Amino acid sequence: MPIYEYQAEKPKTGCRRCRFPFEVYQALSDPPLEACPECGKRVRKLISWCRAAVVETRDEATRTTRQIREYEKSGMWSHAAELADTQAEASGDSKLRSRALENYEKAGYDAATLSRHDKDDG
Repeated sequence: MPIYEYQAEKPKTGCRRCRFPFEVYQALSDPPLEACPECGKRVRKLISWCRAAVVETRDEATRTTRQIREYEKSGMWSHAAELADTQAEASGDSKLRSRALENYEKAGYDAATLSRHDKDDG
């Protein structure tokens, strides 16, 4: 099924879901959403960049988690953060995203700025 992106027609007045672009799985035959599923405000369909879906097997996830842990043990915080951030982006794992922010902070980055930037990107 295709993934479509939507956003509130007036983003500043949208809820936490529709203020920024959000994705919805829909069949080609489904009509476009007219309202946000959470708050009911009008939404518009966005034209989005073509993205490839990355499907990760359990073994790959385990290897990645192990690699992040090794980077952390070695004090290679920026490497651990970058790998965790990439994995969090691909998997939508909020715990992994928090771990990435913690590691960025340990590497000397301002995690609050990074977190705010992430929210601005939607």
